[in-house]
Amino acid sequence: MKKLILAATVATLASAAFAAPENYAIDPSHTAAHFAVSHLGFSTQFGSFDKTSGNIVLDAEKKTGSVDISIDTASIDSGWDARDKHLKGEDFFNVEKYPTATFKSKNLKFDGDKLVAVDGDFTLLGVTKPLTLAVSDFKCGPHPMMKKAWCGAAASATLKRSDFGMKAYLPGVGDEVKLTIQVEAGKQ
Repeated sequence: MKKLILAATVATLASAAFAAPENYAIDPSHTAAHFAVSHLGFSTQFGSFDKTSGNIVLDAEKKTGSVDISIDTASIDSGWDARDKHLKGEDFFNVEKYPTATFKSKNLKFDGDKLVAVDGDFTLLGVTKPLTLAVSDFKCGPHPMMKKAWCGAAASATLKRSDFGMKAYLPGVGDEVKLTIQVEAGKQ
């Protein structure tokens, strides 16, 4: 009888531990935020922010969690140094005054076991606005080289830069910006 009670207790504790939220640290070497914006209607200009950090908490059983991402705006890379210098200035990202852009989730949305969207607040240039990131390619599992649990995804949204006070060169440089964040995170 004692063995049966002990076995039931262990099983209950094991299932509770399995159901606990899991904490994942964003891997900055495999995470970047990319953007695309119209240039005079002739082409789409692309760029990225190469330095990111943050944390993801995921409770797959309860389908809850949180996503916090910080983007170092001075890490912008548009492929042309002169343009990067201009983008870092007061006309655009004003990196001296606003060195980071952040996304903080409020709600995770699942379709079955698959994360499909994250509602949250995006802060840029000191202005915070609601933003929903559509999630694709979401996958968690054992990392073959790191030998621990790992998650990855692509998240995207379209925002208006003017909503955040970034109005320089409108409409020549488009107001709508497509933001895509490629993210990988390892379990802590």
